[in-house]
Amino acid sequence: MRDICGILGVNRGSFYYHRQEDPSEDLLRSEIEKLAGQYPRYGYRRITQLLQRQGYTVGTRRVARLMKANNLLVSVKRACQTTRSLQGEKPWSNRLETLEISHQDQVWVADITYIRLKGRFIYLCLLMDVFTRMIRAWHLSQHLNQSLTLTPLKEALCHSVPEIHHSDQGVQYLSKGYVSTLKAHGVEISVARRGRPWENGYAERLIRTLKEEEVHLNDYQSITEARDRIGHFIQQVYHLKRPHAALGYLTPMDFQRQNLS
Repeated sequence: MRDICGILGVNRGSFYYHRQEDPSEDLLRSEIEKLAGQYPRYGYRRITQLLQRQGYTVGTRRVARLMKANNLLVSVKRACQTTRSLQGEKPWSNRLETLEISHQDQVWVADITYIRLKGRFIYLCLLMDVFTRMIRAWHLSQHLNQSLTLTPLKEALCHSVPEIHHSDQGVQYLSKGYVSTLKAHGVEISVARRGRPWENGYAERLIRTLKEEEVHLNDYQSITEARDRIGHFIQQVYHLKRPHAALGYLTPMDFQRQNLS
């Protein structure tokens, strides 16, 4: 081996070194989809950083290509356009930091998440009453646009009105249409600070529960199937059968009835 290395003019250590192979396309695509589901508003640069922290040797161009192929860049482009239209708006603060939540419809929280469908992603928006943990409204759509959030908000407001609406600073929640709807009903606006997802922790935990106990256990073939299965889980399982530690191990429906009596 020494003679061969001498003839080739290479170091013996270099001869034995084998460059670690890049992750396969399927493995990398799967990891990108997982991260996109956890961080639905992250663009390809942030997703690349998360992958690199996990030990993947991958660049932004490759991540951008895979995200584009899986229709994960559309929402980022729309979000950037909407963000530019909101420049100059006065920012709102996080009203929940020191607030004691003591009654129904005091605070509603909202959030959006991705759901993997065959070959693409669809989007789920949820509105939850913090005190009872009842989901006031939800909406599933093929598009990450204003209708995704405004549709369930208007539906929920037909039945009750919260004192405070809390969300992250996603453009769908700070758009003129959404904000004007809240103001028209006298709802105060509260937002989590940028880069602090835990400040919308109530909604984050709701989404985690939905993902772990319903979405990740199924392989939806169509948006109709996803809508039916998720609707069944929310109405028949989450509301009626699933006890919550924060509610004294009552279901949201039982807790709501108890506090109305």
